[in-house]
Amino acid sequence: MIGYRSKILATGSAFPPARITNDVLAARVQTTEDWIVERTGIRARRIADVSKGETTSELALDASQQALARGGLSARDVDFILLATVSPDHIMPNTACILQEKIKADRAAALDVSAACSGFVYALSIADAFVRTGQARTVLVVGAEVLSPLVNWQDRDTCVLFADGAGAVVVTRAEAAEDSRIYSSHLHADGRLKDLFIVPAGGSAIPVSHEALDRNLQYMQMKGREIFKIAVRMLADSAMEALEANGFKVADLDWMVPHQANRRIIEAVAKKLDLPLDKVVMNIAEFGNTSAATVPTALDGAVSDGRIRRGQLVLLCTFGAGLTYGSSLLRF
Repeated sequence: MIGYRSKILATGSAFPPARITNDVLAARVQTTEDWIVERTGIRARRIADVSKGETTSELALDASQQALARGGLSARDVDFILLATVSPDHIMPNTACILQEKIKADRAAALDVSAACSGFVYALSIADAFVRTGQARTVLVVGAEVLSPLVNWQDRDTCVLFADGAGAVVVTRAEAAEDSRIYSSHLHADGRLKDLFIVPAGGSAIPVSHEALDRNLQYMQMKGREIFKIAVRMLADSAMEALEANGFKVADLDWMVPHQANRRIIEAVAKKLDLPLDKVVMNIAEFGNTSAATVPTALDGAVSDGRIRRGQLVLLCTFGAGLTYGSSLLRF
């Protein structure tokens, strides 16, 4: 039985300082600024320097501290940490536990969520369920990635897309009189499409070995053309599912915050939904595709600059490797 409502109390985000423009990539691989912008909408991205300690947990730490401070909370208030990532600091322990220690949230349970680019929406759904059922009052939900070590910087089709960053939200109980709330989340997966986007080596199926490294199996492999049409359908379908489940229409939306995979995908989804682009939050031009971090960083950017305000209807929708996809509808 659901006894409570949940809401997003505060947001935060963090990026590594190194800004890599398209011109830099054009000097490394056979491409141009115009080619990258035309096909992706990306002009720059942030890339972490792991030799300086710019790890997934460090970016998550910065975003989390920002969100907690904005929410007027301390780490001791956090009951549960959910960290969505496919680029953890280590295979084990989970990066959520590393984050827990770094922010001194010693009361909190800690769990990584692995659903690739859909990870943040998956984690938000779990947070919502824990708050609704009274199992937690305050949940820190983070999407954080340092994808650059998983990128083959000689592969033009992937190296122009992916980048590093982290976003965080504090999910807490909404009081009865409040308008802010998470209405619902809708999660899906289609494992038949698992080979469209994969890092082959590093798990139990293909352990890291000299042979695997020689074949570049430690890097992301993506079939972009096949993914494009599927992604548009998945994003549009999950968007409509969330709206219809709560009795809303597209025209009721104040904002859509989609996964920042490719500007052309986002534009195609908006067209399919008949949603004006000026109601779509995009940060892909400056930050690229940061997987599980795209939705929370885009959300935080729009909250920070005043576009998204309290009481507005906001739709989050995403898709990722797996393939996974889903949406969350909320009143900010």
